[in-house]
Amino acid sequence: MALSPRALWNPSGSHGIEVITDPTQRRALWIELAIVGVLSFGFSAIYAVLSLIESQMAGGIGGTTVALNPSRSEFDVIDAIRQVMSGLRLFAIAALGVYLLWRSGVGFAQAGLRRVSPRRDVPPGLALAAVIGLPGLALVAVARALGVNAHLVPATADTWWQWPVLILVAVGNAAAEEIIVVAYFITRLRQLGVGENRALAASAVLRGTYHLYQGLGAGLGNVVMGLVYGRYFQICGRTWPLVIAHAVIDVVAFVGYALLSDHLSWVG
Repeated sequence: MALSPRALWNPSGSHGIEVITDPTQRRALWIELAIVGVLSFGFSAIYAVLSLIESQMAGGIGGTTVALNPSRSEFDVIDAIRQVMSGLRLFAIAALGVYLLWRSGVGFAQAGLRRVSPRRDVPPGLALAAVIGLPGLALVAVARALGVNAHLVPATADTWWQWPVLILVAVGNAAAEEIIVVAYFITRLRQLGVGENRALAASAVLRGTYHLYQGLGAGLGNVVMGLVYGRYFQICGRTWPLVIAHAVIDVVAFVGYALLSDHLSWVG
């Protein structure tokens, strides 16, 4: 699909979403947005900002280490249950957004959630993963070298059950973030008459903010990711490629690190 620079900068079409003009319904939507935002990623964004400020006050984010998917108990059974619950919670957050849209009359197709199509969703998903993932690795390395990013340590996999749990969390992250931060928020903002560029900026800034606990580099990288993924959604009207792309990036990061750690332990 050929796109002009004008279409990329200012996409037209709302994919069947009508602007709500009734004051009562508009007020209800703003309240719903605030509640969903707080329950999903709003508190995470505030926590991330406070973590960044705290790190800077303690000597700089570059001297800190952030564990991704850390162990939640010294007992394997309890750890496994908590990790699975954490992954399922992410799917529940995504499901809440889908349900609220459907309950208010927004169809799955209008929210970009048509049935998954291997031909229409997988190739662009893999392309988006490459577009964001490869430069993202370079950005993380540069940000780390400049001291504006924490040292990120994904979880290792010492027992068999940790492998499927890492994949579960990776896919859960992808579903929750792309369905809520992109599909749900942009769709609701369309209903409220917010312009496409303003909606895109709001979605991207939210994504970047709740990643600031990892450092300024991570925050900036996720803003860029939000701009690319959000614009793809606005133009193409499909969410699943974003979920697939995000899941691929996280699975490679989580499982790849675990495999590398396991290999190095055997070599050592």
